[in-house]
Parts: sequence; structure tokens; C-alpha cells
Amino acid sequence: DWEIWGPMGGYVAAVALRAVGAHLGPDHPARPVSFSCHYLGVARFEAVDIAVVALREGRGASSYRVSITQGDRPILEALVWASAASEGLEHDETAPPAVPGPGALPSLRDLLPPDADPPFPFWENFDPKPVTFEVDWPPDGPREAIWQEWLRFLPTPTWDDPWVDGGRTLILVDLPSWPAAQRVHAWTNPPWMAPTLDLNVAFHRSTSDHEWLLCDGVAPVSTAGLFGWTGKVWSDAGQLLASGGGQCLYRPMPNA
Repeated sequence: DWEIWGPMGGYVAAVALRAVGAHLGPDHPARPVSFSCHYLGVARFEAVDIAVVALREGRGASSYRVSITQGDRPILEALVWASAASEGLEHDETAPPAVPGPGALPSLRDLLPPDADPPFPFWENFDPKPVTFEVDWPPDGPREAIWQEWLRFLPTPTWDDPWVDGGRTLILVDLPSWPAAQRVHAWTNPPWMAPTLDLNVAFHRSTSDHEWLLCDGVAPVSTAGLFGWTGKVWSDAGQLLASGGGQCLYRPMPNA
């Protein structure tokens, strides 16, 4: 159900994040604060082994290492900071992108022909509302390396568990990497794919009160076989909920 060139990276990261929540238990007050991982291999849709190791458990914050393996193959190594809610200085100088809200946009399913199938099963997990849309794709020329889309998870749009809630965020920060980068080059039908090397996410606010989330990604530099991207997740009220990014490594498409 989460297939894009194998299990989607943000989905695998969400599994690692939930393992920390399981390690802490349902009564622990901590919530995820930050997540960083290296993707070491493409998993199969089969069982994996997950190990969580506490690196530091303090009164203010705790650090954990998560290892996912499948047989003798390493799949992912992650570091997670967790912390209970606390008090400190407050400010917010963020400015949300000037885009229509989800209520003003049609669903992608209404924009596509009735017999159109999603390119990967992954997209069946959302009700997507793109900020911009072109029926004819690939386009007739390069487009900006920006990908913005309102997304609502299906069948369950929100979760109260902070570790499942954080998993929604990981998926959406990871998601716009290739969609943003390939917009510059899609018109040439380039023979490349770009597996993600790493993912780094800061959780600013809970998403559990927001069904619709704006996935806001840019990939402004692509060179020397790599491209970097940044992703932000916004609420429909204009609050920045999470931010992060990473690097992707180009690989030739199979049979290209």
C-alpha cells in the first residue's frame, strides 16, 4: 500500500519513529522532537527487525537510536530526540505560502480522467488537492522546482497518539523531494530515479487537530549526481507544523 520504488522512505521512517513510542509505552509523556535517519537499503514488503537503544534518558529530553534490518540487510539507522511538553520563550516569524486553502481547491480525483490510475499505490493513502495542476504531463517545458499539495490521510485523517501523528509528518516532509526536483526536467522524460539518502525533521507542533496538511517542498539545487530538498508542513490556519529535508542520489532507471 505504500509502494514508490519499494516501501516509501517516509513510511519506513514512520515505522522507526513508532518503535520509539512503543519503547516508551503509552503512558510516557514524551513526544517526538526531532528525527534524523540514513536510508541504507530498499526493503521488501516483508517482516523487518527493529531495535531501539536509549542513548541518553534525561529529565528534559531523551535520545534514542533505531535500527531497522531485514535478514542480514541494514535498511535504516535513525536518531530520535523525545521530550515532554515544557515552557520557554515563544515567537513565530514564519509566513505561510500564499496558496488557496483546501476548501477552495478540487480533489485530484476530480481533475483526472475517470479511468486514470495513480502512478504508485502510495497515492491511494491520501485525498490530494494540488495547488497547481496541468492535465497534460509531461509539460512542454521546465517548471519551477516547487511542489505544493494539500493532503488528507485516508482512511483515518488524524491520530491522537503523538508517535503516529509524528509519522504523518515524516511522510509529508519526505514526500516532495522527487516531485519538486523532477518538475524542472519532466518535459525531457529523463531516465533517472533518485533514492533518498537521508531525512531530517524538526517537529514544531502537533498535527493531530488538522485533517488537511499542506506539503510544501522545494529542490532548488541539483548537481553532481545529487539534489537537496527542503519540506515544510503547514496547517490550514497557516501554522508551520514541521520542517526538514535531505539529499537524494541519482540512479539510472531500470532498463534505461
